[in-house]
Amino acid sequence: MASVPAVLNSEWTKIRTVSSTTWTLISAFVVTVAMGAGVSALVNATFDDLSESEQLTFDPTLISFSGTVLGQLAMIVFGVLVVGTEYSSGMIRTSLAAVPQRGTLLFSKITVAGVLALVVGLLTSFVSFFLSQAVLGDRGTDLGAENVLRAVIGAGLYMGLIAIFSMGVAAMLRSPMLAMGILIPFFLLISNILAAVPYAKDVIRYFPDQAGSKIMQVVPEAMGSDPSPYGPWAGMAIMLAWVVAAVLGGYLVLKNRDA
Repeated sequence: MASVPAVLNSEWTKIRTVSSTTWTLISAFVVTVAMGAGVSALVNATFDDLSESEQLTFDPTLISFSGTVLGQLAMIVFGVLVVGTEYSSGMIRTSLAAVPQRGTLLFSKITVAGVLALVVGLLTSFVSFFLSQAVLGDRGTDLGAENVLRAVIGAGLYMGLIAIFSMGVAAMLRSPMLAMGILIPFFLLISNILAAVPYAKDVIRYFPDQAGSKIMQVVPEAMGSDPSPYGPWAGMAIMLAWVVAAVLGGYLVLKNRDA
């Protein structure tokens, strides 16, 4: 029986020695920070062209995380690769031979990769915030303002949870191509498009990305957005429920199906 510390160390070795997982985390950081700063600069330069309602509900903290729209895609790729690559390469059989306890294998993998994703997510959110506020100048805010620190920490948690959610989905689907083929279009296009459809948005607002992203808002109904039936932490709780369901689903598939 493999010990948990040994399995955790093994999973850490797998992640840090595979260049693709390292580069996806670097991409998540760079894309999120760069896009956040770029959008902040654009909004600052064209602020007078915004509508009156948008100016009144301007949220400099939320603007900092504009890059999360693309950065989360890199987190999805990271999460899928961590789990799905073992299936596509056939290494899952070797891993299960070394660690017959399937729950120990999966949860150790998700623990190591999830902690790493959360650390990178928090680093990304803080750097994005400080750089974007510097770009916004007098229109910016600071960590001491009400609810700003909550939003910055929440943005980092959001990115980490997206990665963990993707790990669970990859464990259920057992194919990195299929997992990415579903998750990336969903988070990039489908969720955002349906969120603008009058009747669909009442359901879509409870999807993981729509609910979780509320934690990044400091100003209610920021930039003219629709009011939400739940608050920032309730939205994060909804997202966490999705993550738990995905991970549990991945565990059940791994437990009950042959490798």
